[in-house]
Amino acid sequence: MVSVLKAESGSQSTVGDVIAELLEAQGVTAAFGVISIHNMAILDAIGRRGAIHFVPSRGEAGGLNMADGYARVAEDIGVAFTSTGTAAGNAAGALVEALTAGSPVIHITGQIETSYLDQSRAYIHEAPAQLEMLQAVSKAAYRISCPEQVVEVFEAAFRDALTPPTGPVSVEIPIDVQAAPLSRARKFERVRAVAPALDERDVAAVSDALIRARRPMLMLGGGARHARKAATRLADMGIGIVTSTNGRAVVDESHEMSLGAFNVSEHLQELYKRVDLLIVAGSRLRSNETWTYELELPANLIRVDVDPKANGRNYPNARFVHADCQSFLEALADRIAGKLQAAPEFAEEIASVRERSVHDLATSLGPYADLVRILQSEMPPDSVWVRDVTISNSMWGNRWLRISSPNKGIHAVGGGIGQGLPMAVGAAVAAGSKVLLLTGDGGLSLCLGELITAAEQGGDLTVLLMNDRGYGVIRNIQDVHYGGRKLYSNILTPNFSDICRSLAIPHRVASTAEGFRTALEVSLGHRGLSVVEVDMLAIGPFRRNFAGPPIRAQ
Repeated sequence: MVSVLKAESGSQSTVGDVIAELLEAQGVTAAFGVISIHNMAILDAIGRRGAIHFVPSRGEAGGLNMADGYARVAEDIGVAFTSTGTAAGNAAGALVEALTAGSPVIHITGQIETSYLDQSRAYIHEAPAQLEMLQAVSKAAYRISCPEQVVEVFEAAFRDALTPPTGPVSVEIPIDVQAAPLSRARKFERVRAVAPALDERDVAAVSDALIRARRPMLMLGGGARHARKAATRLADMGIGIVTSTNGRAVVDESHEMSLGAFNVSEHLQELYKRVDLLIVAGSRLRSNETWTYELELPANLIRVDVDPKANGRNYPNARFVHADCQSFLEALADRIAGKLQAAPEFAEEIASVRERSVHDLATSLGPYADLVRILQSEMPPDSVWVRDVTISNSMWGNRWLRISSPNKGIHAVGGGIGQGLPMAVGAAVAAGSKVLLLTGDGGLSLCLGELITAAEQGGDLTVLLMNDRGYGVIRNIQDVHYGGRKLYSNILTPNFSDICRSLAIPHRVASTAEGFRTALEVSLGHRGLSVVEVDMLAIGPFRRNFAGPPIRAQ
């Protein structure tokens, strides 16, 4: 029988009380996850204190995704709770997503009583090597073995999560430790990130290279999301801008020098042949954004990254700068102000590449180009744009639809399907504006339980459900590579109207462009959760099918 340890309220604080106070001191106002007997001592303290809004997810993976979405929009720590064993394992995929995206998430998970721990006794809820599992999918993972470690470990976890390269940190705490008495030894203070010091020799060398360049470009990745002001100053000076999908809107995507996230196209490939300096700031140059490393980047490539492991990763670089992107780009802008002499025609070349890239994309969408234009014209300018892995996102959601700032754009960077809805729930808790989610029927089916969470929370969320009755991208890949055999991809799709009705969620179906406009207008005018389902079979196919990550045309 599993013992249920109680944390009695009174004058004596428990470890659970201290953890709640540590979170409050760190500025945490929301947390997500599933309550269980192995985290109840902490969540009871959070509930009694009333300073943190706890969102009960319907699964541990969803809770971690919610904390991830919250962290990206709030640009601060997200917090999620799980139980031990199977429950902690359920969170692993969402931790991989947070790690891939660099989201500062604190994952607090329970552990069985210390008297039974690590003895291989098949004690219920224990997972062998749970800490090692968490270390594999987190930036760092800690175990608290006694009450006296609580403050030190949590301060280290906050620092690890916030220090670039940011990422999720897991902390496991046995239930008997959570319920143990612990007096607060001192006043808790907010933990800050630690960044490497700038090397002025790097600033001077890169500045000199920029001043000599005639067609300089800056590629911005997720590691530069916080460097908006400095990057915009550089764009204003005449430096071309292109971003990864995780670095979108670091510079306003309507800026005359910005290509947005059109970072893989034959038009840009031609421009790169004339670019004489490319600075890559905070981007890992991932496979799906470089034609699996076949995109030919300029030979004069300077890499700026807070992670020393980025030096020479995927592409050779002429110089590596170990620095925080914001600090370095600010110093760079200060040093080259008034000295840049870019080619007069460079801005026109940037505009031409952008115009041709957008034209090619719009042409490939066929009837869906009209839907994108309608969506762009109707969505509020400060909306948060959340995308699940679905054909529509791969085709246009990641690039064409503009967002207003980096924290207004969230997508499943790691490529995992079904994470969009819970991330949108977390985003809605953090945002003071409308949240729009782009998802497919397959992805929504995978996380359908979190639709209940969304309905319960009542966040201002509009779900755009692109329904093609199955795994559309898999069917396209089967057409290209597997003789058109649609094995296991034509899955049963539920009646989403009935599901929404059971949860009192407003639901509308659009089967034409004008029907989409009407449904969208009504949905955006509704304060709260609503669903606009797009009947893709009625609207018809894309002009060009998406069949997996982009590859270079032969």
